Amino acid sequence: MHDIWNPWHGCKKISEGCKNCYMYYLDRYRNQDGSNIYKVSNNFDYPLHKDRKGNYKIKSGEQLRVCMTSDFFLEEADEWRKDAWEIIRQRPDVIFFILTKRPERVKENLPDWWGDGLENVFFNVTCENQKRADERIPVLFSLPFKHKGIMVAPFIGSVKIEEYLKEGIIEQVIAGGENYDGARPLKFEWVKTLSDDCKKYNTRFIFIETGNIFVKDKKIYKMRSKHIQTQFASKLNLNNEGKTIEYKLTDELGIPLRKEDLYVPYFGEKCMKCGNRMICNGCSKCGKCIN
Repeated sequence: MHDIWNPWHGCKKISEGCKNCYMYYLDRYRNQDGSNIYKVSNNFDYPLHKDRKGNYKIKSGEQLRVCMTSDFFLEEADEWRKDAWEIIRQRPDVIFFILTKRPERVKENLPDWWGDGLENVFFNVTCENQKRADERIPVLFSLPFKHKGIMVAPFIGSVKIEEYLKEGIIEQVIAGGENYDGARPLKFEWVKTLSDDCKKYNTRFIFIETGNIFVKDKKIYKMRSKHIQTQFASKLNLNNEGKTIEYKLTDELGIPLRKEDLYVPYFGEKCMKCGNRMICNGCSKCGKCIN
């Protein structure tokens, strides 16, 4: 995936959403241990990689999802995080999507130069159920970030966030079901409630996938294929564009970038049916989805 940056790998389970962690499943499939935490040396400076012409491989305006096989604020990664922050600071033209289940560790692990945050960092907390939403969203609100969102995934219980959306702080809500071994069912009504609340407050909402088990109108849908899951999610028409999220991106000298300077994603025929499209960097034209 050209939109993922994993500077370190491995994690420790800390809440209900971790029970059937996809990273643990995939590591086990590869005969590895997901609790083994290590720095990914050959990928650590991925945002700074250049092609043979000396141009950054990650283009201005692209979004990088950070630590999708770990947690950026994992305690075991404290020794590496300072260097990761410096890499993020060197690419003010790229959007860094950071997601954590550990918002209580954030304030003490921000760099000295942070101030009130960077324009190119989009900070999110996981809210897999109401308990974690009520625990983590207030902490999210208290932290110095320019852009804030929540991710309700794996979506394992009803989550109501209208009282939080009223504040006008949450810019985006992403929802998705659970996959792989032991996947817990996701109910349509839960997703519809989130979607309706986001539409009411003109907040961007993206239902990215149903997960392995989806329940609608008392019918149980079992879907192993990610392509089918995300197409099913898209067909439900629950996504909401919401207010435009404005990132004030600049070049390395601090000069604001024009819209025409930014990366424009390419979407193929299959992409148009995908629930992820609103938050995706587009097709990398690898050819894997042709058949």
